[in-house]
Amino acid sequence: MLIGLIGHPVAHSKSPEMQNAAFAHVGLSDWRYELWDTPPEMLPARMRTLSEREDVAGCNVTIPHKQAVMPYLNVVSEHARAIGAVNTIFKRGRYLLGDNTDWTGFLADLAFHGVDVNEETRALVLGAGGSARAIVYALASRGARVWVHNRTPARAYALLDDLANSPYLREIRENCAVVASPVEPACREANLIVNCTSAGMWPHEDGSPWPDDVPFPAGAVLYDLVYKPRVTKLMRHAEAAGARAIGGIGMLAEQGAAAFEKWTGVPAARVSAIMRKAIAQP
Repeated sequence: MLIGLIGHPVAHSKSPEMQNAAFAHVGLSDWRYELWDTPPEMLPARMRTLSEREDVAGCNVTIPHKQAVMPYLNVVSEHARAIGAVNTIFKRGRYLLGDNTDWTGFLADLAFHGVDVNEETRALVLGAGGSARAIVYALASRGARVWVHNRTPARAYALLDDLANSPYLREIRENCAVVASPVEPACREANLIVNCTSAGMWPHEDGSPWPDDVPFPAGAVLYDLVYKPRVTKLMRHAEAAGARAIGGIGMLAEQGAAAFEKWTGVPAARVSAIMRKAIAQP
């Protein structure tokens, strides 16, 4: 059986390494994970192929398709519908079912690093795309106070408006807000900062979403969803300011393990450590 990653670009992805290691670990020798680079104009054809091919069990979805794939799906989970983004597709016959494992993977990796998310968490989320929606959903579901900062404030407002319709996040309007530039007021209160943009991701390692004229809060934890390079410019900036920096490689493993369970029925707990080990080296 085949599993793939739909996105554009996808050459940087570590998903084949960790998923194929997990297949081998549990004895699924006839399963294989591939990279399926899919420019936006090719998405309709890709989704037809996904539905029609009997040797395809599902896929992961990454930038820029996490929202664009939703109209092609037969069923979307309540969590993914609330988030407004799908990162995992699995099949039942020719039916395509969409879910989101980013939000649980994020929380699982924070817990792995000893970071608890609760009512005392004050989080500043950078970005308002599909990944940011999952992160805000995860944080708000644990009662955190959340600010969302985006270059286009209208996208951040739309994110919060959409999440406010979720039955799981009835208090989001009280706990979440949009921060326009400058970001200093939120910085002074934030103890967790999460980069959900692609700034700094290979091959544009010199990029950073953080304003050059804004000091990074020394006591905060930075979580950068970017995992290639392993240490981003933003992470170096945060560490130089005395903050703790965590890269996104662990979230990749945790969300991948949750997706693996949906495709194969094998519990995520059996493969998450294998996946971490497979992608531990740069």
